[in-house]
Amino acid sequence: MVRYVYDFAEGGRDLAGLLGGKGANLAEMTRLGLPVPPGFTVTTEACRAFLRTGSEPDGLAEEISARLLALENADGRKLGQPDDPLLLSVRSGARFSMPGMMETILDIGLGDDSVLGLAKVSGNERFAWDSYRRLVQMFGSTVMGVDSGVFERALSDLKRTRGAADDLGLDATDLAGLVETYKALIRRETGEDFPQSPDEQLRRAVLAVFESWNGERARIYRRREHIADDLGTAVNVQTMVFGNLGSDSGSGVAFTRDPATGRPGLYGDYLPNAQGEDVVAGIRNTVSLTDLEELDPVSYAQLRGHMETLERHYRDLCDIEFTIERGRLWMLQTRVGKRTAEAAFAIASELADEGLISPAEALGRVAGDGLARLMFPRFDTSGVGEALAHGLPASPGAAVGAAVFDSAEAVRRAAAGEQVVLVRQETTPDDLPGMIAAQAVLTSRGGKTSHAAVVARGMGTVCVCGAEEIAVDTAARRFTVGDTVVEEGDVISVDGSEGAVYPGAAPLVDSAVMQYFESGERSAGLVESVARAMEEADRGARLEVRANADNPEDAARARRFGARGIGLCRTEHMFLGERRKLVEAMILARDESERKEALGALLPLQRADFAGILEAMDGLPVTIRLIDPPLHEFLPDRTDLAVRIAAAEARGDRPDPHDVELLAAVSRMHEENPMLGLRGVRLGLVVPGLVAMQVRAIAEAVVARTRAGGSPEAEIMVPLVGAVEELRIERTEVERVLAEVSEETGVPVHCPVGTMIELPRAALTAGRIAEEAEFFSFGTNDLTQTTWGFSRDDVEAAFFSAYLDKGIFATSPFETLDRDGVGRLVRLAVDEGRAARPDLKIGVCGEHGGDPESVHFFHHAGLDYVSCSPFRVPVARLEAGRAALPETGGSDSR
Repeated sequence: MVRYVYDFAEGGRDLAGLLGGKGANLAEMTRLGLPVPPGFTVTTEACRAFLRTGSEPDGLAEEISARLLALENADGRKLGQPDDPLLLSVRSGARFSMPGMMETILDIGLGDDSVLGLAKVSGNERFAWDSYRRLVQMFGSTVMGVDSGVFERALSDLKRTRGAADDLGLDATDLAGLVETYKALIRRETGEDFPQSPDEQLRRAVLAVFESWNGERARIYRRREHIADDLGTAVNVQTMVFGNLGSDSGSGVAFTRDPATGRPGLYGDYLPNAQGEDVVAGIRNTVSLTDLEELDPVSYAQLRGHMETLERHYRDLCDIEFTIERGRLWMLQTRVGKRTAEAAFAIASELADEGLISPAEALGRVAGDGLARLMFPRFDTSGVGEALAHGLPASPGAAVGAAVFDSAEAVRRAAAGEQVVLVRQETTPDDLPGMIAAQAVLTSRGGKTSHAAVVARGMGTVCVCGAEEIAVDTAARRFTVGDTVVEEGDVISVDGSEGAVYPGAAPLVDSAVMQYFESGERSAGLVESVARAMEEADRGARLEVRANADNPEDAARARRFGARGIGLCRTEHMFLGERRKLVEAMILARDESERKEALGALLPLQRADFAGILEAMDGLPVTIRLIDPPLHEFLPDRTDLAVRIAAAEARGDRPDPHDVELLAAVSRMHEENPMLGLRGVRLGLVVPGLVAMQVRAIAEAVVARTRAGGSPEAEIMVPLVGAVEELRIERTEVERVLAEVSEETGVPVHCPVGTMIELPRAALTAGRIAEEAEFFSFGTNDLTQTTWGFSRDDVEAAFFSAYLDKGIFATSPFETLDRDGVGRLVRLAVDEGRAARPDLKIGVCGEHGGDPESVHFFHHAGLDYVSCSPFRVPVARLEAGRAALPETGGSDSR
């Protein structure tokens, strides 16, 4: 029989898949002897069963009742009893942290009778009615489906009537009246009364948390964070402890290290006389943990000790929620904390220095996506004057965008291609779509543990919180700082590293990490942490990392960034600019002699290009792809030519004869699907002399470099092969020209000849193709297009967003390799290619070669190298090292 409920004392962090992250960590803290309010966890299996059938799984109600009875017996109180009620919190807890994305209901068990008992036993009538109004508000919106704005407006109206700046300005009578208002609103909106039965409250709250797994904001967050939709959430039912009992009570969130920078020490926010949701919501400005030390030195000392225990136990940054109830400290939650990319590298390096983790584990704690963010430019503030405002540097980086004041506007403008900054008093989970769309988030309230800060850090979005100088007027769609007014659409610059906001677009400079990769010069702090991670990655990596580069400058930069060669040199890029005229001449040639003349003019230019690249990569392999795209791409646009000719004729002028000739050629070459037409190896087979010219240019560049004392390692790659016969014919021509140049110069020229695997047929016949190929390189861009039947240029804008919304894609298959389809073809080609030729060198040169998740796939598929753009080389190097770890990723800090 399936078991659905576990007491906190029965679990541990190794059961996170079953108990969810929160439940597993509550169990772990209980095992460690920390002061955790007792409770139990309803498993993710129960949630999945509920979501499959839409009804409560058999036996769940009985298990919850049994656990509740045990909890009541141990506590000495019963749920919702009139005189001294036991009250419960019901919180979600997925396997991976999803802050604020699912539901929480506090104070389960309160009703019209028990609220009076709570007031009496606590000696605090205001506290009792404040707790009751929170329950009615949370239950009404979360469980009964009432728009939360209905309750917020009623609360705002009451505060305005009473002249109260915040909730603390309302007394017990006010709050009792507010409860009645809330209950009336529920009756009006739903046609039913707020339930007075504690058992009904608990049952419906648990099921509502299950249902929130498929809520819109939870689905959006999972898609953004690549969390699977079928995991489900656990539900944690826990005895309530109260931070809103007076000045000797409060709630807080703390980190064992700064989640923004990684600096050691206690960081966090505390809010006296408040519940936990008040802290993260940012509705009142918090005080620091230093202030807590003065307010309650005993609780502070206990908290500090517990935090040290947790960091050493988890061997990582810990994010902790706590409540102090009349001077007694309770630990409500811990998890491995979300952190910025800068903090991830710093913390991993420091923990390795402290001996808590090994260098390999430190590598597993950082990621390529974070490294990429650290390479982004930073603001050069030397010439922009004074900052407009300052706040807390919640998530670092530099972002420029138009100020917008609600989530929908952020999404709308971003979809139109505009960069935006979402400006709010504070964010809520409903703002998630706008936060995803924005380049940065700016709030006037909240601290480093507010919703905006936590979610932005997790997504790697620039964020400044608690900028109290700015007065945000969402109705007027503006904010003001003194006499300065920033209207919606005005451009601002947000510096998440310094916590500053500037008017206009501040200029950018290279980050310290980018300067390190450019120069190789190390410095203390972040750069040293990155350098050590890169060294560890390079030591353990099996995959080599090459670069896609088409000119000496890019090749030299790639080498500085650590590339071990060039995996793709696109020769067609050398035909652009002023050289188009020579390509036109080749295409328009009327006979063999004119074609030879045009190719002869291109030859020295190509040779010089190859010579420069081989020099930049001397001693390392350079894979040169023969011309791939259709030739008409080098000619003027067909429509433009037709319009020019028609316009001349309309004026009574004689059209330019060259335009007429070009239009005829373009029309002759026009294809409905040019990416499936005359391109790649097909060009070499039907355009006389084209391949011979390119191969001769390569061979003569090799000779020149050899005579100069270099060690050129050129490789020749034939694109778009679908049949072994194509490669056999082209390879014969390649080897003929190489032999010819060797004989003419007296310098032996050997260039391995291989092919791109970018068609499904090539993958399916890889064993036969390997008989003629000395290496394979997967062109995963085209392989994805031809496997899915997608034209990337057309489909991404047309329907990919719908496919992502409907869950057909977790991510775009052009960003992260489709393992099930395209990946299966890759594995098959690797296996069959190596079976035919055991020493077959295999790499990938599509954009997936720089995607962190795809790099891990290529490692496990047995490839020898990945190739990517020069700026993604460090990311690929880091991920190649992480892919070789026994268990990649270490602690999960999503």
